[in-house]
Amino acid sequence: MVGLSCLKQFLETLPKVVISSSDIAVFLTPKDYFEQLISLINAATVRIYLTVLYLENDKAGRLIMECLIAAKQRNPQLEIKIFVDFHRARRGQIGQKEAENNAAFYQKIDKKHPGFIQVYGVAVKQRELFGVLHLKGLVIDDTLLYTGASINNIYLHYQERYRYDRYCTIKSKALCDSFVEYLNRTLITGKGVYHFNRHPFQHDNQFQKKVSKQYKKLIRSRYQLDENKNERLTITPLVGLGKYNNQLNIAIHQLMLQTERHMVIYTPYFNLPGILKRDIAWLLRRGTKIEIIVGDKRANDFFIPEDQTFTRIGLVPYLYETTLRQFIKLHQSAVDKGLLTIRLWRHNTHSFHLKGVSTDGRYHLLTGNNLNPRAWRLDFENGLLIDDQDSQLIDLFEQEHKKIIEHTKVIENWQQIETQRNYPPTVQKWLTRLRWTRLDKLFKQYM
Repeated sequence: MVGLSCLKQFLETLPKVVISSSDIAVFLTPKDYFEQLISLINAATVRIYLTVLYLENDKAGRLIMECLIAAKQRNPQLEIKIFVDFHRARRGQIGQKEAENNAAFYQKIDKKHPGFIQVYGVAVKQRELFGVLHLKGLVIDDTLLYTGASINNIYLHYQERYRYDRYCTIKSKALCDSFVEYLNRTLITGKGVYHFNRHPFQHDNQFQKKVSKQYKKLIRSRYQLDENKNERLTITPLVGLGKYNNQLNIAIHQLMLQTERHMVIYTPYFNLPGILKRDIAWLLRRGTKIEIIVGDKRANDFFIPEDQTFTRIGLVPYLYETTLRQFIKLHQSAVDKGLLTIRLWRHNTHSFHLKGVSTDGRYHLLTGNNLNPRAWRLDFENGLLIDDQDSQLIDLFEQEHKKIIEHTKVIENWQQIETQRNYPPTVQKWLTRLRWTRLDKLFKQYM
């Protein structure tokens, strides 16, 4: 009850919006989400604000851009703004030439349709390795689409493969207004935000100084709302950056501690921060049931099949799997007692990108936070904490959960997880080198 009291006290200090159960919907597949996104864009009359890690210059990304342009042509007063990570936009996908990056794509769109779409690149740190814009949320008129997915072929299942995520829509003018106000107040006026509609950018010392100054502002930033009512079904928007005084991190920690009966955790990469590992250990000792759904290494974004050229980035899934094996071994007694359930997700060659926490059928955290050290310390993250005191949404989220675990298998013993000797020779060689130099621990902090 101490944890519950702390969470209540924390939430009471934060603004929240009141919704009804009919205001929220969950989509179960990336194609369903894609169709909903297109439908809302086509029907937009006032505003479209898209916040994603990236909007890719591929078939799906170009289709979204075409829909935005068409919406603007139908309604010249429509306000369209896109926020992406600055560094990710300038490098494009790994292996691309600079001329092919997304920033060049945005500038080409603006040259053809001047002023139609405003695209802003947000630099959280001077280098991508040390932090990116990982905020989520797509505001279209008075509907918020919240998902961890970015915009490209695989996230929207536009071709054969898909990257599985969570997809939620919330109808709330107050919530949408708070997202839009935050973006305009915090990012558009930010020193380290580049308007991609302008001429090609020069990454000079002056811009780096602006980024450093902006970082201090982002750490202190918060969503603002006029409402703060203690109703039975509410949503609290959260934002967080950095290791200290991180609003989102505090909420996740308190959310775990207050769990009394059952907690579900979704994470694409099993690399939990130390504080969350300790929270889980404490809950298990107390007899709380915990279910963790995590992607198999072959469902990891960075997994490289053996028939493809291996690069060191492909070590990441194996490092995560090693961490998972150690975790299960440590808590094998809890697994045997039925307190801890570990589910590995794998579906053909598709990948897994879900994140979030649900507790006791009451609290549901929707977030882009990967629940790893990088998200905890480096990336600019946000989330929505739903407080459903009467469990009005329990059937909705149960339906989502059943769909998510459709392609999972339960791990009953830590020995079911592969060890290093089962890995390809190249992987074994590099993992050994990392351990000799202790770089494996550093690797996990930044990936």
